[in-house]
Amino acid sequence: MISTSDKLDRALVVGVVFKSDERQHVDEYVNEVVLLADTAGARVVRTVFQERQSPDPAYFIGKGKAEEIRAVCDSEDISLVIFDDDLSGVQIRNLEKVLDRRMLDRSGLILDIFGLRARTREAKLQVEMAQLRYNMSRLAGQWQHFSKQYGVIGTRGPGEKQIEVDRRVIKKRISALRQKLEAISDQRELRRARRNEFPKFALVGYTNAGKSTLMNALSGAATFVENRLFATLDTFTRKAFLTNSIQCLLVDTVGFIRKLPPDLVASFKSTLEEVAFADYILHVVDISNPAFREQIDVVNETLAQLGCNDKPTMLVFNKVDKVAEFGVVRSVLNEYNGGSVALSAERLINLNQLKDRMLEMMGSDIVEKSFRIKPTQSEKLAKILSVAEFVQESEHPGSVHIKVRMRKKDWEKLKREIYA
Repeated sequence: MISTSDKLDRALVVGVVFKSDERQHVDEYVNEVVLLADTAGARVVRTVFQERQSPDPAYFIGKGKAEEIRAVCDSEDISLVIFDDDLSGVQIRNLEKVLDRRMLDRSGLILDIFGLRARTREAKLQVEMAQLRYNMSRLAGQWQHFSKQYGVIGTRGPGEKQIEVDRRVIKKRISALRQKLEAISDQRELRRARRNEFPKFALVGYTNAGKSTLMNALSGAATFVENRLFATLDTFTRKAFLTNSIQCLLVDTVGFIRKLPPDLVASFKSTLEEVAFADYILHVVDISNPAFREQIDVVNETLAQLGCNDKPTMLVFNKVDKVAEFGVVRSVLNEYNGGSVALSAERLINLNQLKDRMLEMMGSDIVEKSFRIKPTQSEKLAKILSVAEFVQESEHPGSVHIKVRMRKKDWEKLKREIYA
């Protein structure tokens, strides 16, 4: 963990602008790391940038720049250095020697946050697996004693190197964790089978886009919400009414982020597979974030990795109350045409329009039927209204003609009951 006491770590963030990078993008990445550091329990007091043609193989930023950063940290009482990029094991070891203080790369910081935020048994197992994979890929740089051998009498050869022993121990633990997660996944499959009677909408989006807030607004649930990156890691499923009679399931998922560590995607695959089993996807976007277009691309890339990029998807532009001019919102809706919605989940603005669009997405699953109800058929009317809602009603001599809307599955069941 970054901080183990009530005192926040004073941190310095390092951003590197390579030849192929745009400075504006690197600024955005570094600002995101500052927010990540805050979530992890550190206070960033300095940011440092360097322009390079390519990474230095030994020190990433070069030994001279590392020594400059060491001097800044000494003078400003900085105990933690965070790099916006991922580093190799060799680079981490060399930099720690020069900096003489704790340091993290981007993946290590995100893993630290996931370790802090994990609440359920499944999330804790997934985080541990990701951390083990992360550490295993950096073992070579952490071991200086490659020649240290462990042999016993009666064995052929010099024995095993310590790094090989460690790799074997880690692989064994990863295998055990994978078995436990597969068992949890099997249990989820059973729960999923019981919920198949309802259409399922998966809420996906960049971290802190407002997915949990939207779930609460639609379902009336009380899912944990905090204005920080990766406030929740676990998958939550809640029931919501789109009309008085038509229900659906909402599935909240872990947020995505730029440069999301591959080990995290792999470890959280069992959780993210909820997206693959959903019928529809609500892609929640923070329209008030200047980088929302790039965030949309990041989410789409991750969905493609999960094989979900061909599912019926609707863009939901959230936090319109934080945009100064509505003309900007209108322009974005025109840019991303095809049924997108702009709303504020926190202030409950435009939720009904979202529900209408969700019903449109379910169009092939919704049917409208007309019935002629006589005064003596109150039981038939009660059965119809138990699964359907009024669309239209008209009085006729000796009867009432009604048009109702319902799910196709409910109609198949109702048809058997009232025409039996």
